[in-house]
Amino acid sequence: MGLTALSFHAFSQNLIPLYPDKIPNSINAETAEEKNTGSDGNIRYGKVTTPTLEIFLPKEKASGTAVVIIPGGGYRIVSYSHEGTKIAAAFNKMGVAAIVLKYRLPDDMIMKDKSIGPLQDAQEAIKIVRERAAEWNINPEKVGIIGFSAGGHLASTAGTRFDRPVIANPKGTNLRPDFMILGYPVISFSDSLMHKGSRDNLLGSNPSTDQIKAFSSELQVTPRTPPAFLVHAADDKTVKVENSIRFYEALLKNHVSAEMHLYPKGGHGFGLINKTTPDRWMDRVENLLKSIGFL
Repeated sequence: MGLTALSFHAFSQNLIPLYPDKIPNSINAETAEEKNTGSDGNIRYGKVTTPTLEIFLPKEKASGTAVVIIPGGGYRIVSYSHEGTKIAAAFNKMGVAAIVLKYRLPDDMIMKDKSIGPLQDAQEAIKIVRERAAEWNINPEKVGIIGFSAGGHLASTAGTRFDRPVIANPKGTNLRPDFMILGYPVISFSDSLMHKGSRDNLLGSNPSTDQIKAFSSELQVTPRTPPAFLVHAADDKTVKVENSIRFYEALLKNHVSAEMHLYPKGGHGFGLINKTTPDRWMDRVENLLKSIGFL
């Protein structure tokens, strides 16, 4: 089955390297990517050194809207199926093109500056989607981003630091997502709110005050931050729900359109379906996209 999938991707060009040539900020190291399939059937990647994009285009009612999907994993793994390809399938049903990013995981052995490695990949993904929009039947002015957990941190970083590129952008392509969707996101790197594993993996165990501020997305919001949708569970023991609340408050303070849904239960990492409720948060995402004219 795995070989068949790989052959199909190679033939259809649904799976492409994020960087066709040299990967920026990289150090040559003999590090082998790890792929693990859990008992739940979900695929997870570790030690990612060669980032990719997997493109899922809607077969019917294509709206022209696209979303870059950033799975979570504490900046230690990439939860590729649970928070990537399954999310892509849901967007395709709406008529939204979905592009799953398998991003580099921060590691001093493979990066000159591990703190910006994932952000480089997120910015590059947005750039590629816009530059290849015509090829994929996408409206370049309708390109959003969605991220979960640490992937939500990366998505919110991309959504608040788009005017500070960490990649080469010779065409001056717009790096600002047109909307952000954040699922139980890591937002703050402050001592009181941080997810320690995510902060340690990205910045090391002893980050400076300036680094903590720069990577705390609630402190980076401006009136130009794109509209945002947040979903979280109040009983999340891994990433405190206050991460979403603080970000929502920062958006309101800056007069940025924002919508937030907090479930009383669901814990962390519920992905597409919070099994504690019949409510489906992705239905609310669809309603939002309709309301802002993207569907």
